Amino acid sequence: MRKLSRRDMLSGAAGIAAALPLLSAAENSPRGIAPPAHKLKVVVAGAHPDDPETGCGGTIARYSDLGHNVTVLYLTRGERGIKGKTYDEAGRIRTGEAEKACEILKARPVFAGQINGKVEVTYARYEEYRKILEAENPDLVFTHWPLDTHEDHRASALLVYDAWLKLGKKFPLFFFEVMTGEQSSHFWPTHYVDISATVDRKRTACYAHASQDPDDFYRIHDEMNRFRGHECGRQQAEAFIRHVQSPDEAVPLSG
Repeated sequence: MRKLSRRDMLSGAAGIAAALPLLSAAENSPRGIAPPAHKLKVVVAGAHPDDPETGCGGTIARYSDLGHNVTVLYLTRGERGIKGKTYDEAGRIRTGEAEKACEILKARPVFAGQINGKVEVTYARYEEYRKILEAENPDLVFTHWPLDTHEDHRASALLVYDAWLKLGKKFPLFFFEVMTGEQSSHFWPTHYVDISATVDRKRTACYAHASQDPDDFYRIHDEMNRFRGHECGRQQAEAFIRHVQSPDEAVPLSG
């Protein structure tokens, strides 16, 4: 891998999915890059049902609309997430909500098998998660930003990061934010995706998680979508941090 210059880091190296006009933090105009000639495999990894949808639901919709294959990888089934319900009851409810949300976004749900409230970050769990991600064979991966108040979000980020290292850093790795100011912190974007055309689908997918009081949590993400859009000169946007060691050549450019 060639050494990255400061200019590369600021301008957003060309290796991110050319299927979408991702903008660097230093840019204010669209790239106008045409979709690639082949399908990409995109994995969006989150801790609980509703995390991938809130963090990058609009981006998921854009990839799937362009014909790419998107897998949403949930670390848990959200078993701790419904007051008054047992873990089994909550897990069944939230699994159904996740499946409905993925149907809306035209993505495929996969569950990594850990339990919300009992998440482990151990050598065995690192190996288990690496095998799951390796089997998906992604062209690029999005996951939680690790500086987060929720322990499961941090765990998800660490498991993905370790798998990325063990797999030789062969695909671009991007971090997304959730409920910034309450959960994600110190998040300074390197790239943006214009979700103005897909934000309604994002909202519908988030509202599929009816057990989680979407009126409450989506209010914050609606503000974030508008704020990030304002930052990059769009109506609505999602923001990401690209790991600086992500390979430029991992996702072929078209045209």
